[in-house]
Amino acid sequence: MAKVWFVGAGPGDPELITVKGQRLLAQAGAVLYAGSLVNQAATLYAPASSLIRDSKDMTLDDITAWLIDQARQHDTVVRLQTGDPGLYGALTEMVRPLDQAGIDWAVVPGVSSALASAAAAGETLTLPEVTQTVILTRVAGRTPMPPGEELEALAAHRTTLCIFLSITLLADVQKALLAAGWPADAPILVVQKASWPGEEKIVRGTLQDIRDRCRAEKINSQAMIIASPALGARHWPEIRHSKLYDAGFSHRFRKATQS
Repeated sequence: MAKVWFVGAGPGDPELITVKGQRLLAQAGAVLYAGSLVNQAATLYAPASSLIRDSKDMTLDDITAWLIDQARQHDTVVRLQTGDPGLYGALTEMVRPLDQAGIDWAVVPGVSSALASAAAAGETLTLPEVTQTVILTRVAGRTPMPPGEELEALAAHRTTLCIFLSITLLADVQKALLAAGWPADAPILVVQKASWPGEEKIVRGTLQDIRDRCRAEKINSQAMIIASPALGARHWPEIRHSKLYDAGFSHRFRKATQS
């Protein structure tokens, strides 16, 4: 029976696709990839006989019509999406027409650019007794934010913020965080094209100067903004350690060796 697979291509490095995603590409009769965001190298896992189409010039109706048409011709059809399909991937909009057409589908998760950006910079998104919560969000643009999800309201929690799709609205990010009580010298990290071979850029700055730093590096697209009280922790003189590895902490695999 034919099946459409929504596969997370990961953040950019073709090797960061999952083994399952790679296997599905290798058996796909047709592949529709988001060329404006997905590294085309990921499509090289598909066989030479596979029909490969870039969706960057397609509307939602075009995309769903193409997937439905190809599912009637091939057993395996892959929609290759940047990062993880469930994060800003228009997944629900695409699968509803498939449901209506009686076409089976499934999702293969992928590595998010939020995680790849932290990895590229050698940062952790959580740190014991500093922050244990990560908020994945964006700034309102052409797509408005639901009530209560404005960046200023979320930033008031003073936890880790991974801000997608907002690099052109960096002034709004600065304004929202300052209004939420973040100090002007709070560290900010911006990573453009995290993990893309030869194209990744990492910019560090403060809430006050990060916009100027990004302008100097000509970063105006495909960038993740991370604001976190844990940024730069590896250079702090002292940090609190996780209880999981504490010699005085017992769990079902290890008994405490120190009081």
